Amino acid sequence: MRSIHHHIRLETVLARTGCFQKVQLVVMAHVSHKLKTAFEGALAGGGDPATSPLYVFGPFLKLIVVAGVAEVTFGTSVWLAVLTIAVVSAMYRLVMQWVTDGSGGSGLSEEEFGGWAVKVNAAITFIEYTLTFLVSMAAMVTFIADRMPLLNETILGIQYRTIVAIILSIFTGYLVNRGPKTAARTFGPATAGVLILLWTMVISTLLKNGLDLPAFNLQSFSLDYFHFTLGGYVRILAVMTGIEVFANLVAAYEGTPAQQSRKAFNSLLIIMGTTAVTMIVVGPAIFRLSDPSNEHVSVFTQTMDVVLPSPLPWLGTLIGIAVLMSASAASSQGLQNLALGLKERGYIPPLLGQQNAYEVADKPVWIQVAIVAFCFLFFGTSEETYLALYAAGVFILLSMTGWAVAKRLLRQINQNLTAGNVLLLAGTSLAAVMTTLATLLIFEERFLEGAWTYFLFIPVLYLMFSYFRNRFGEPTAIQDYLGQLDAAQLAGFGFGQDPRQRLVDENGFRLPRKLTWIPEPFEESRWRDRYIDFKKIAILLDGSPFAAKAIPMGRRISRATGAQVVLLSSVKNHTQALQESYDATYEARRQYLEQVKADFAAKGMDDVVYFVRPGFIADATEQMVEEIGIDLVVSTTRGKSGSVHWARGGVSRKLVRRLNIPVLLVQDEKVVVGDEPAFRRILVSLDGSGYADMVLPYARAFAKTFGAEVLLLSVPEVPEARSYRAAADAVQTLRAETEFRMQEFLTEIASFLTKEGVNVRALVTGSLPEQTIVAIGEQEQADMIMLTSRGRGGLDLIFMGSIALSVVENSTKPVFMFPVRHLEEKTVVS
Repeated sequence: MRSIHHHIRLETVLARTGCFQKVQLVVMAHVSHKLKTAFEGALAGGGDPATSPLYVFGPFLKLIVVAGVAEVTFGTSVWLAVLTIAVVSAMYRLVMQWVTDGSGGSGLSEEEFGGWAVKVNAAITFIEYTLTFLVSMAAMVTFIADRMPLLNETILGIQYRTIVAIILSIFTGYLVNRGPKTAARTFGPATAGVLILLWTMVISTLLKNGLDLPAFNLQSFSLDYFHFTLGGYVRILAVMTGIEVFANLVAAYEGTPAQQSRKAFNSLLIIMGTTAVTMIVVGPAIFRLSDPSNEHVSVFTQTMDVVLPSPLPWLGTLIGIAVLMSASAASSQGLQNLALGLKERGYIPPLLGQQNAYEVADKPVWIQVAIVAFCFLFFGTSEETYLALYAAGVFILLSMTGWAVAKRLLRQINQNLTAGNVLLLAGTSLAAVMTTLATLLIFEERFLEGAWTYFLFIPVLYLMFSYFRNRFGEPTAIQDYLGQLDAAQLAGFGFGQDPRQRLVDENGFRLPRKLTWIPEPFEESRWRDRYIDFKKIAILLDGSPFAAKAIPMGRRISRATGAQVVLLSSVKNHTQALQESYDATYEARRQYLEQVKADFAAKGMDDVVYFVRPGFIADATEQMVEEIGIDLVVSTTRGKSGSVHWARGGVSRKLVRRLNIPVLLVQDEKVVVGDEPAFRRILVSLDGSGYADMVLPYARAFAKTFGAEVLLLSVPEVPEARSYRAAADAVQTLRAETEFRMQEFLTEIASFLTKEGVNVRALVTGSLPEQTIVAIGEQEQADMIMLTSRGRGGLDLIFMGSIALSVVENSTKPVFMFPVRHLEEKTVVS
């Protein structure tokens, strides 16, 4: 495991770029469409650092101009920032040489420091994506307000720009959640536009003012100025955001690892070189020509209006708006894919990584948009508010990378002491020290203004990742592989076409066998010798016509198996004060059950008893199961109100959570109480685990009793190949391998059941179990769906999700659930 978010490295790690979509166009089709040149890589990964000069000068100049120290400290702060760019870029040259799989600094940090670095990295990445959205959207609204000053006015105490920012945030989230193709068509390759804008500004500045470099003034380090020098340095450090993306891009290039590394570094030089040149050439012009006290027009726009001939300033504004909105969208796309990777590895609830109809995780984006809207409403839309926090997270990661590089170099020196290695260690140590000091400065400067939140959010996210990983356990081999899957990395693999050949790369290296899907050994399965005999079946009734729809199902099963029918109801409010009301309700319920019993007798079924118990029906059912040994509970998902109480966490869900016997939920509103359902085809969902297999004895019993066909269904854990775009060939091969093994697994079960006289078919299809089970149930016209449930409740059910829950909510078929939580607990105890 390199990094917690390898799952989407080509997409996620580009998420803070302004031209994420360009990468998709480059690599989504075939291996030959990988990045060919350093310039392509610069366009793919350079959106974030390239846009930084558009907004970092405002906060920087406000500090030093208002304090009256600009003439002394301006140049020194700029040169310190340029020096930081240089030493950190040099450090990343080593990262790109050592780590070529696309995991970049995060991968190196994990190798050197261990697993804790993964969770810290993921926590900071989550925070950074949200801050990227905030800063980019705030800067974009500033650019719009530069040309439309009306947006700075207020209505009901809220600036119009705040309303615009929230509307555009929602619009951006909507577009991103409609899939990457929609986002690509909307935002386009904006990085190229911002690079053209910056170089146009550089050339125009040189033509108008000549080469006017910022002055490095030693007086800026005196006691009177040092604080402002460092304060300006801290504010301008946002130019470093996005530099990590080039280390993540290494595997996306064509060529050998050495060639990939060199191209990625050259891409970094193109972008960071442009940023540095803009800082030292255009920076002095911004300082001389703009008025930072002007609250209505940003300093960059003021300078464009003076330096560029008309109508280029307006065109520059449009480019700035486009690239900043693109950066916001890219951060949302990164969050989507980060969520997929974290879900795959078991670090977050499945609900947060659930894909919508466009195959993207939309819930994290709406959470992000809600956070952004809250921040804009309560903290404003000035990018300065969020800029220092934005840079703080970046520099935590940069400093971790710096010390990881130094640690590895030190180990190399211990093995091979050379002058070159010593010089590299000295330079890297300087980079690590500078990034660490920058981190400390940012936190010291802005601790009370929001930097303290890192000390809250990082531990909270770290504990959350740990909690869910512990609850879910280690992921399966395929989940682990997919969690680390990198489109850029896998695009270079040349896999064989025969799924039984294993996955083989272009050098003939066979990927570990553990990547294949391996079910629990058939000979060790625990279901074959377990035969079911239904002796008592409980039907839960509350007197309503909705609950009565369970009667035909219970009657049909009882008639076929000879089981006794137990009619069970309950009456609430058993208190002294409400005794009269309770007695009346009790008597009405007793009479109702007496009538139902008489209806059974009229159909020739006399072995029927009924009970009316005080309290809640779930409690009463649990007690009756223990008292008289009920084998199956039949209920509906609707009660007296007619609403689906399963979806609201009501009776049926409580039954599944608390009972240790099967529960059959009837939910088809078209059921006629007088009719009896047919059992022609039963759909059984299996995932290869011993727990899922425990539903098979019941499937066999139903099939033999009713002469029904059993359709065994397994859904591969591997997504459809198109979900991985550039890695489509690799994922297709892995999926084919998984399908092949699943088919073998189901064939063994089918063969055994066939020998016992059961008509069986096996089907392997789909990629999302919940949706696939429901869809196949409809397509095959199944009369019942059978599956196991982990019996989770409370927060576990909300956060960790349940395939069974989703199937019940989205299907109209009767669903037979066998809870295995109790089996798991017994296994743990034993």
